[in-house]
Amino acid sequence: MYGAPQLPPDFVSLPHANPDAPKGGKITLANTGSFDSLNPYIQKGNVPWQLRFLTHESLMGRNRSEPFALYGLLAESIEVPDDRSWVEFTLRPEARFSDGSPVTVEDVMWSYETLGTEGHGRYRSLWGQIETLEQTGPRSVKFTFNTENRELALLAGMRPILQKAQWAGKDFAAATINDVPIGSGAYVVSDFEAARNVVLTRNPDYWGADLNFMKGTFNFDEITIDFYGDQDVVFEAFKAGEVSAIREFNADAWANQYDFPRATSGDVIKTEVKHQKPSGITGFVMNTRRAPFDDWRVREALITAFNFEYINDTLTGGAQPRITSYFSNSPLAMEPGPAKGAVAALLAPFNGKLLPGVMEGYTLPESDGTLRNRRGLRRALGLMEEAGWTTQDGKLRNADGTAMAFTILLDQQRTEDRAIADLYTQALDQMGITVDIDLVDGAQYTERTATYDFDMTYHRRAMSLSPGNEQYFYWGSKAADEDGTRNLMGAKDPAIDAMIDTMLNARTREDSIAATRALDRLLISGRYVVPFWQFTTGRIAHVAQMRHPEVLPIYGDGPDWMPQFWWYQE
Repeated sequence: MYGAPQLPPDFVSLPHANPDAPKGGKITLANTGSFDSLNPYIQKGNVPWQLRFLTHESLMGRNRSEPFALYGLLAESIEVPDDRSWVEFTLRPEARFSDGSPVTVEDVMWSYETLGTEGHGRYRSLWGQIETLEQTGPRSVKFTFNTENRELALLAGMRPILQKAQWAGKDFAAATINDVPIGSGAYVVSDFEAARNVVLTRNPDYWGADLNFMKGTFNFDEITIDFYGDQDVVFEAFKAGEVSAIREFNADAWANQYDFPRATSGDVIKTEVKHQKPSGITGFVMNTRRAPFDDWRVREALITAFNFEYINDTLTGGAQPRITSYFSNSPLAMEPGPAKGAVAALLAPFNGKLLPGVMEGYTLPESDGTLRNRRGLRRALGLMEEAGWTTQDGKLRNADGTAMAFTILLDQQRTEDRAIADLYTQALDQMGITVDIDLVDGAQYTERTATYDFDMTYHRRAMSLSPGNEQYFYWGSKAADEDGTRNLMGAKDPAIDAMIDTMLNARTREDSIAATRALDRLLISGRYVVPFWQFTTGRIAHVAQMRHPEVLPIYGDGPDWMPQFWWYQE
């Protein structure tokens, strides 16, 4: 994205891959909930999330040991002008789909248009910024963009390439569970039982096995993904040896619940993986499309009522640091105190229209750590009164006499979210707010969050060390009115849009950081989310036969790290 790529043209393998890793072995991973689709590229259905990383490839691949740098994958060469107004890719002649047919320019062009018009919402934005898409040679394709956005040349290399012939005469957007997309990736779906499991087998004829970018990757012969009712059942299955590896997100559980026989005998190993990526945001998001969450004072009151110190101590032993901003734990995070320098200059045109805390600095309210948290609740009630809500007969009511009441929508498989919500609602009840917890299955949860049919719900949004176009999808004004985006809070702020624009057109890393820090101020001061704790260390418990390279990517244990870069060795 900025400067030159880290690796030379003749690199042997990615820094966090072991080019000598043995091939072989079978592992079983676990997901909670269920699935009714094997097409991860459409809006419809629940899909095993791992499929996006295992079965399909893009023109270029990302090096997770750099903030944002791409290398040729399906494409053997890339041509781009200094202003990045267009980009041209030339396909490798040896690139093949899993059925042995070649990957063609026609497949590439069909994939981009179909994903951009019929695919999942995450693919729509790029398609709208492509002016023309044309074949320029037997194996070459050129993208010309209709907007000034320096990241587009990179994003154009990162969309999954599907096989056009597979979908002839079929409705791509309405694919059934039997419509398993054919990809060029190292794995193919070899078997599945709806709602229960999916089996992926490494393709012995995988075309890219000898590429330097792929050396030492996708080493397991077989990966089975089993589905369980909730995370507690997954843990019991792991203890019994039915699951090969799990991620642990609770520091207290990591310290105290891994003393079962297979762990103490050495059959199970605990691996901790530090990372340098931003915290992102995790918490309960408020839907500002609905009253009373459209009032920032109400949102501030609900954040103040969240007794973080007590809840953190109760559920994690106090071991997890709180998320203090959307980019905390990284150089992209806003700096404490008043905005200054380039950040202040970027925000200045919006001064007078900004919420309190943007220019002068915003700090999350702290509780006193006790169960009652009287000081915090007094402040929360004061904010509610400023917003027109007063206590009448033990209930918070507005001028019309309507009592404050709302629902927290949760996926019933996520037991930790329920535990947090139970403690949170106790405090809200003391304030005179009636809160119901609506537990639904995974399919209903996906459908309702995609259409913003909730008052408050759990929200997790990971962040990159090189934020870009996805920020429009997360909190851009346009995304607030489109179903299926990640703008769950319904943020519609011209200042946010302007910071994203500036970030995308930055010519230097320094300018990009300034725009990101300004965006961070707008997001955290927007008071859209009641933040939980962050995960600065990944925790993976796994069978002793599963090994990983000594060099760790700066992005840590990302979703593609284990199945792509680990191997099996007795």
